[in-house]
Amino acid sequence: MRGTTVPPGMCCRPVKTGELPLHRLEVPAPGAVPFAVGSFDAVGPLSRAEFPHRHTFHEIVLVTGGTGAHVVDLTRWELSPPHLGVVTPGQVHHWEASGLTGSVVLFTDDFLFDHPADRETLRRLRERPWLRLDRAEHDRTARLIAELEEEFRRGGEDGESVLRALLHVLIVRAGRLPGTPSAPAPAGARAVAAQFAQQAEKSELGLWSVRAHAERLGVTPGYLTEAVKAATGRTAAELVREARIQEAKRFLLRTNLSVRQVASRVGFADPAYFCRFFRRETGLSPGGFRRTGDAAPKIHHDCGTPSIAAG
Repeated sequence: MRGTTVPPGMCCRPVKTGELPLHRLEVPAPGAVPFAVGSFDAVGPLSRAEFPHRHTFHEIVLVTGGTGAHVVDLTRWELSPPHLGVVTPGQVHHWEASGLTGSVVLFTDDFLFDHPADRETLRRLRERPWLRLDRAEHDRTARLIAELEEEFRRGGEDGESVLRALLHVLIVRAGRLPGTPSAPAPAGARAVAAQFAQQAEKSELGLWSVRAHAERLGVTPGYLTEAVKAATGRTAAELVREARIQEAKRFLLRTNLSVRQVASRVGFADPAYFCRFFRRETGLSPGGFRRTGDAAPKIHHDCGTPSIAAG
């Protein structure tokens, strides 16, 4: 699975000084399905980890109870169950919650090869990864996750294909929920734009310019710029700057790296230039951001959508 899964007891990559923990999907044996589903308790304590960390896998979570918040990257999403949440590889998240109940679905990117369009849906969902469910949506989602869990426990030679099919249905239905960002308009260059989006999420690649992305994709910077603009309505340069700033914010708030070290991690040889870039994009110096966080904290309450009545 190209390093996306590990044997039992090796769920986290060793952490270097100043780096965030990186969780990988643990499988019971070589060749096992890179997929897991169950309650928070069944999946294990790391499913409700209270420290910021990244994943190499996707996570879909149905929260049915609890108080507090789920923090994804730099946004705090307050709990008012039921919710459907999505975390994609590379995002930083943690829980600040008590009494957390619900179900967790974990799977690697490779597990989506039967339905590659699901990757685009998950990328859309990561823009608003915390969705409030009404009674009908909750019941429908809970039944589907229960089917996934039953099939996962059952196993068998045909089990993997059934899991892939049920997961596809879950992702498609999640993409239809109110509040999910709409899909980009069809375009001939959409495949290139989708590959660019996938690359931009992988900070470990160290691609901090449109030219670097274009070279890796085997296209010209001009073509990439046109393709991304046609598919998303935004420029490739804008999205690269956004990814660069987001990664810098993660390091500043979640690690003890110096500003010089953060600058190097996001591709700046000159820390002073990095400071000017950061201030231009955010309105704050790196040090000021580290002390205060976002000038306007993003706290989401998700009010207004009916929830399941008690009892």
